[in-house]
Amino acid sequence: MKNFDISTDSTCDLYAKEIEENGLFFLPLTYTLSDKGVITEYKDEFTDYQEYVDYYNKLRSGILSRTSMNNPSIHEAHFLEMAKAGVKDAIHFTISYGLCRTVDVAREAVKTIQKDYPDFNCLCVECSTTTLGQGFLVRIAIDMQKKGKTLQETYDYVESVKRHIQHFIIADDLMYLKRGGRLSAASAAIGTMLNVKPIIIFNKEGKLTTYKKVRGAKHAINAIADEYAHYTINKDYPTVYIGHTDNTEYAELLQKLLKEKYGITPVIRMIGPVIGSHLGPNAVAYIFLSNEERPL
Repeated sequence: MKNFDISTDSTCDLYAKEIEENGLFFLPLTYTLSDKGVITEYKDEFTDYQEYVDYYNKLRSGILSRTSMNNPSIHEAHFLEMAKAGVKDAIHFTISYGLCRTVDVAREAVKTIQKDYPDFNCLCVECSTTTLGQGFLVRIAIDMQKKGKTLQETYDYVESVKRHIQHFIIADDLMYLKRGGRLSAASAAIGTMLNVKPIIIFNKEGKLTTYKKVRGAKHAINAIADEYAHYTINKDYPTVYIGHTDNTEYAELLQKLLKEKYGITPVIRMIGPVIGSHLGPNAVAYIFLSNEERPL
């Protein structure tokens, strides 16, 4: 019997099958596509690989994608569903506070539901990361749930390791990050003009920041592969994940380099449309959980 339930919003970028198999409560975010003046809203809930490919091809064709935070009523409906299902103790994962203040909305929504369901106890985690990193924390919670750990033990552990998740991100077109307010206009302009590929990381505050600058995509791939040697890996959760926005070629190149250099075989995954809206097509990233905190 499990001691608690697990909930996450869709910025965890877990696949639909993983959500179902692990019995997760899932809150999809929304995104809009603007095509020739027509704006259409969609939920972030892809169910097959081709949907990811089609989405990034739309961005390549010039269609604009935008995202927004789920409002209080959407969060309240989500937690109400959990409370009505008999959930007593739960942990809920949200995007980094440095990118969006979703955790504040989630925590207020929990308080609202507790007025009618005082036994509903849900601890909300501000992940200090998103996409692959948020998914990593959800996987840790799943593992601890299966091992019979308590809600508080799980919450305390993920809080203790979340800033130990190292990220190295290469975006192909920095204007997507600039338009979404995730990268300064100056950094985006310099990178675009000089074919400089900034290596982007999450800092200790959970904000995206430029870590290094490398000229050319393949040199940047080599550079981020070299970063792995600077860390010692958490022995309990050693898996390395590579994420991409429909750039299988570079994802596999990075996987090959990491295998040659360190004897590891990272898991390759596709990044979903909400985070993909800000990274744009052809981005590549990888993450791992180290014993050391983030460098900045």
